[in-house]
Amino acid sequence: MDDSLKIKVTIAGRVYPIKIKNENEEEGMRKAAKKINDLVAKFETNYAVNDKQDVLAMCALQFASLMEINAIIKEQDLVEVSEKMNTINELLTIHLEK
Repeated sequence: MDDSLKIKVTIAGRVYPIKIKNENEEEGMRKAAKKINDLVAKFETNYAVNDKQDVLAMCALQFASLMEINAIIKEQDLVEVSEKMNTINELLTIHLEK
């Protein structure tokens, strides 16, 4: 038995049917569609772009670059935390050996 729900979201003026598993996923899909539509409107307003495919490609690049930037920042944060933990560990070891 398939427990998925079917919803429709509109992106750049086109309706897309999507299967979801629960209300949380629905909320996420609808928020994502809204963000895409807002970005499409922004690109259409600020740039002379006539082709929806070009606008959607620009949106995809924007979202993908944000994901990559966040991944880089997260990796840098993990390295920094790891270095600080190592320093704390070394200080504790020195203190405990006294």
